[in-house]
Formats: sequence, structure tokens, C-alpha cells
Amino acid sequence: MTEILLIRHGETDWNVEKRLQGHTDIDLNREGVRQAAALGRALLNEPLDAIFSSDLKRAFGTAQGIAIPRGMNIQLDTGLRERCFGAFEGLNHPEISERFPDDYAAWKRRDIDARYPQGEFHAETLREFSNRAVDAITSLASAYRKVAIVTHGGVLDSVYRRAKNMGYEHPRDFDVLNASINRVTWDGTNFQILKWADVAHLSHAALDESDNLA
Repeated sequence: MTEILLIRHGETDWNVEKRLQGHTDIDLNREGVRQAAALGRALLNEPLDAIFSSDLKRAFGTAQGIAIPRGMNIQLDTGLRERCFGAFEGLNHPEISERFPDDYAAWKRRDIDARYPQGEFHAETLREFSNRAVDAITSLASAYRKVAIVTHGGVLDSVYRRAKNMGYEHPRDFDVLNASINRVTWDGTNFQILKWADVAHLSHAALDESDNLA
């Protein structure tokens, strides 16, 4: 049995602007850096066998907040990346709807096999992405008792749905929050959720501590 601390990256400017990031490599903003530091303080005394991260900067920067105070290495894995949205990346919902109305409609009806127009990167279908993300997590976690995995909102969504046996046609009715700690177990066959969307470490007092560090 492996316990996984599944962590979404901290805030970016594109999160604030509600722009799709996907494989586009956006860094943390100032608030995201503060969130990463708060995560590090919250998890400092928690035993971890390993820390894994997506190779995208917003995830790696968040993982550094956890790893550096502990003197641990971060192991990068491209399988933990967000879904690639092709030409949707960099755009917000109104812009996508205007430029790609048919593809946007497929996205909104949660078509699991829809592939959006190519942009800088080749878009993944939802089915391809989910299989890739869940396979990466189970492969990494299986060799350890307790790990932290810093990744992206779509990956958290995929794990939650797999744990709850929830199809993708079902609208998201659960939180996927920046810098949240989501505790799940993996027994080699199934995920079980222990605690989801924990952001107690992101209270104003906890975040303000990062401004007082020497």
C-alpha cells in the first residue's frame, strides 16, 4: 500500500487570467511562490520516501518548496504533465469559443476522444491524457510507501475520477485547487481517497510567514 500526497502546482498568472496552460511552460507567480513555501513548511516533518514532479516549471517550482527545506531531490517525469490542449493553450474560454466553436462545443460536452486543433504542441484526447497520467502515477508510486507527487489540475481530476469510478461525462463537482494536498492510497489496483483539497496550510497567516523569511 502506497500513500500518495498528490499536490497541484501553485498559482500562475495564467491561472489568475483563466488561460489554458497545458504543456505551455508557465512559471509560478509571486502568490504561487508563497504557496510553495507554505507547502514546504506544512510537510517538513512528514516522512516521505521520494518527491516526484512534472517537468513543467510551475510544478517543479512548487516541488522545490517541499524538497529544498528537507534536503531531498526531485525526480522529474514528463508523464505527470498537464493535458496538452493544442491550439487552445494560451486562450481563455471566450477566446476558444470564438476561434474554435465546434471544438469548444466538444470540450464542453466532455467528448473523451475529441482532439483539438494543433498549436505549438500536438493535442491529446482526454482518454489519452487520463491513461498517460494515471499510468505515470501508479508506476512511480508502486515502489514506495509514501511519496509526494507535484502535478497539475487535470491529473488530479483523473485520479479522483478513477478512485470514485466516475466517468468523464460527469461534470466536475469536486475541487481541484492550486497548492492543495490531496491524500490518496494505491494498493496496486485501486486508488482510495483519504483527504481531498486540503488547503489549511494556505491560510493568510501561513502565507504571510514566507514574507518574513531571511
